[in-house]
Amino acid sequence: MVQVFSRVCAALLVAGCVAALTGCAGSVAPEVKRLPERVELSGRFYRGQAFQSGPQVLASLLSQQGVVITPGLLEKPLHVPGAEDKLQQNIQNLAREYGMVVYPLDSDLPALLTQVAAGYPVMVRFSEGSAFWAEPRYAILSGYDRNKQKVLLRAGMNRRELMDFASFESAFEKSGGWAILIQKPTQIPAAVDRARWLKAADELAQAGQENEAAQAKKALAAH
Repeated sequence: MVQVFSRVCAALLVAGCVAALTGCAGSVAPEVKRLPERVELSGRFYRGQAFQSGPQVLASLLSQQGVVITPGLLEKPLHVPGAEDKLQQNIQNLAREYGMVVYPLDSDLPALLTQVAAGYPVMVRFSEGSAFWAEPRYAILSGYDRNKQKVLLRAGMNRRELMDFASFESAFEKSGGWAILIQKPTQIPAAVDRARWLKAADELAQAGQENEAAQAKKALAAH
């Protein structure tokens, strides 16, 4: 009788584990399920302390686009330290000054991973810290593992910071759900929103980069 009871308990335990795993797998959005199973992008990454995350990430992404730059050269034009409350806008303005299209993304995980799967690193802002004390940080979303439900961030001193989907989505939402691509005018994003790209091109022209803005519009027309 004891042996039978043990077998029943074991069977229930196995069934519970299978159900839990199935539940986890089912929580992945259909759009993500259609993406490659695992992606990890390479590219230059400047490590830095948490308070340097804005210049550090922007310098890393500009370097990946062929710009010769270091985080230290960006601190003054980004007005840090001192203007952290305007850092998000200053990052975008400065990227345009280097001739890059700043393309905003929807604030959901499938939209971000779609770009990563297409080969484009995403600049994100997420909340780092505890429930009682947290601050916004900037990072590069440069990979994911769909089966393990992990994203790969390049952030702070860590070139390979793994975070599960749910934790990342929570930290991302707490910090406003802000994410952008920093693209050359000829690099059309995956599943591009044409109106959004044209608006980004107009903003590039307003920053004094008329030739690059024209290239961006021409690239979209040819897409």
